[in-house]
Amino acid sequence: MSTLVHERLRYALRTGVTCLTMPNGAVLLNPPHNKKLTGLPAASRDALKTLNRGPALLSQLATDPAGDVAVLLGQLAAEGWLAVTVVDGDRDLYTLDPFTTPRARPAGAAPAPGALSKFTILRRDTTGFVLEHPLSWCDLRIADPRIIAVLGGQDAAESGLAPEVLERLADDLHWGGFTANPVDERDRFTTRSWSAPDLWFHRRSTLGPRTITWEHFGPTKWAKDSFPQPDARKPAYPGTPVALPAPDLAALRTADPSLTTVLEDRHSCREYDDSAPITLDQLAELLYRTARTREVKPVGPGEELLSRPYPSGGGVYEIEVYPIVRTVDGLDAGMYHYNSFEHTLHRIAEPDSAEVRQLVRSTSATLVGGAEPQVVLLLAARAGRVMWTYEQVAYASILKHVGVLMQTVYLAGTAMGLGVCAQGFSDTAAFVAAAGVDELEECGVGSIIVGTPARS
Repeated sequence: MSTLVHERLRYALRTGVTCLTMPNGAVLLNPPHNKKLTGLPAASRDALKTLNRGPALLSQLATDPAGDVAVLLGQLAAEGWLAVTVVDGDRDLYTLDPFTTPRARPAGAAPAPGALSKFTILRRDTTGFVLEHPLSWCDLRIADPRIIAVLGGQDAAESGLAPEVLERLADDLHWGGFTANPVDERDRFTTRSWSAPDLWFHRRSTLGPRTITWEHFGPTKWAKDSFPQPDARKPAYPGTPVALPAPDLAALRTADPSLTTVLEDRHSCREYDDSAPITLDQLAELLYRTARTREVKPVGPGEELLSRPYPSGGGVYEIEVYPIVRTVDGLDAGMYHYNSFEHTLHRIAEPDSAEVRQLVRSTSATLVGGAEPQVVLLLAARAGRVMWTYEQVAYASILKHVGVLMQTVYLAGTAMGLGVCAQGFSDTAAFVAAAGVDELEECGVGSIIVGTPARS
């Protein structure tokens, strides 16, 4: 590791850490972790007392850059108790900001600062620019634009940064996992198989080193005191709704095949019989059995939860169903919105509109011979219903809800003798245009093909 001059390092207790000093030592606290320091000389205790009051340059904490105080601060930084800022005179350059215990510094030469891992991102937050990697133990906060230029590949000699600063930067980037050999990332299956968005989504929507408490994670209802809960009921589209018949659930309880039968018979159907398409009554029954709103539950001022046949985290039920009809016996072609409260359909787009055609075409790759589906149930999420309640896991929860609704449609469809084929994709831009919605308020998250299966 490079050695910077005494005046170029500033230390601070990392966020969440407090230090209690005692006559013969100190205790560092960051629940649930703590570190006891015993037998500390007075100079070391004084340095920790200073850090308790705020950040300080190494030269302000230790008179000898190789003495006991400097060694102690280096040890605490290596263990992740301290954030370390590299400075140039009165200018901050960057800060290593740990949120968990660091890994050991890697052996060998560090890659150049511009050799960033494909998973590393540079973004702006409320304090400035920050470099992040989903598997790192720290963030690297950037205060000087010259650092960004070096990360972008600017020649080090042209950056105006001292050689020892550039050496330290390369070492710190390597230590934090922000840089990598691009050939290694390409040739290793594990790093090539993960996309950057998938790995970021995985790490930031689960508990882990960055998130170890429930303070800002999960069903915190963070928005409750600042924003009204988005209405459980989506505003109705204009026009006269199509009333749908409701099935006799009491009769279905006795007439349906057993759960084991539908579980074992369930499969993805990729070929359909257009000579005998699904009927309006069948589509109505499928929607009623899988997606209707069974109950509205007021749980407090301005807050409502729902009940539907499939589970939903917190009872928020953000999924809306949009049947796209190509051929249904008894129903005109077009794109509809299913009103799960009234069990009705509102026609919202013509079948030959460019957006609806695109939504239909995007499903053809799933079917035998590139055929077009009889009906596509496009699933959309009114994301605010989930995001009002959940922090960090909101979108992950939405995708889980898509999965359980898909399985519910599979099982009900199998019991009814229908063919079902869920898809792992949909055209989100075409959905937004066809439905006339703001994508940040409602977005396409899945689609399911249903219809009459082809005869064996």
